[in-house]
Amino acid sequence: MIVLGLETSCDETGVAVYDTARGLRAHALYSQIALHAEYGGVVPELASRDHVRKLLPLIRQTLAEAGLVPRDLDGVAYTAGPGLIGALLVGAATGRALAWALDRPSIGVHHMEGHLLSPLLEPDAAPPPFVCLLVSGGHTQLVAVEGIGRYTLLGETLDDAAGEAFDKTAKMLGLPYPGGPQLAALALAGRTSAEAAGRRESRFTFARPMTDRPGLDFSFSGLKTQVLLAWKASDQSELTKADLALGFEDAVTETLALKCERALRETGMKALVVAGGVGANRQLRARLAALASRRRVSVSFPRLEFCTDNGAMIAFAGATRLAAGQRDLEFRVQPRWDMATLDAVSTLVPPPVA
Repeated sequence: MIVLGLETSCDETGVAVYDTARGLRAHALYSQIALHAEYGGVVPELASRDHVRKLLPLIRQTLAEAGLVPRDLDGVAYTAGPGLIGALLVGAATGRALAWALDRPSIGVHHMEGHLLSPLLEPDAAPPPFVCLLVSGGHTQLVAVEGIGRYTLLGETLDDAAGEAFDKTAKMLGLPYPGGPQLAALALAGRTSAEAAGRRESRFTFARPMTDRPGLDFSFSGLKTQVLLAWKASDQSELTKADLALGFEDAVTETLALKCERALRETGMKALVVAGGVGANRQLRARLAALASRRRVSVSFPRLEFCTDNGAMIAFAGATRLAAGQRDLEFRVQPRWDMATLDAVSTLVPPPVA
């Protein structure tokens, strides 16, 4: 089954073609970072308009790179939520219209399920069951995955998500948009300078929130406040800024790793999957790889280009559900959508051959 996937939930336009027999055939991504940079964040109306401009050219480009024409498609998948309502409507309207014109089935994909399944695009990824750490945008969740559509929420953030905390802390320190990657780069510089000074850690040590009590929930807003107070009390030099970034990154990544270890212990599962934009963070990957080695479990990450929003994850998730016989019977997008309401799928699309 050859499925076209469309991702337009926020500020990236993603298109991909996934073939259940051959794996990912082609994918393309357009980022709106430059468009929103002067505003310091995503402007929903501008995001929607830019999806309108970019989506059809990206579909043509992706089909051409895959060596396909529209009639070769067996189905169309699009992000139906959660996300910005205007942006979602662009992808949904395009996907439904194309499927109708071709007389092919279509399906709306849950954006977070797309992220959750994105590591399965890799040939060596662990199939369910596994614990998934979802760290994407406004979401930080630990989910027990027994199968496709069989998800149990183990814990989630009570306030700021990890990605939001990265972005807001970066903004406090005067870093340009998008702040998360800029803060991670600054933390790397802080680590280099600390090692040159004979230190293994930052001069600043921040709390590991909610790790001193039972449970798997997260909270990062207080950590952000700690950084702000330390910054105001400092000399506000570039070296201090790098040390603060390093201390903040260490606190977030260690907190995430501690909760992942707790989730693995409580569920007894032997595999950990990490998905979402913060999953690209080098320090987090290193901590979770060390955790997996210590506990003798497997850990899977999506490739870096699939950590952020992309069409490949939507094409794969859509292909999984279309191959199981699921179809959209009505046009609907959902800015808020509980992943626990998704139907279970009994079979998983086979992973691509390495």
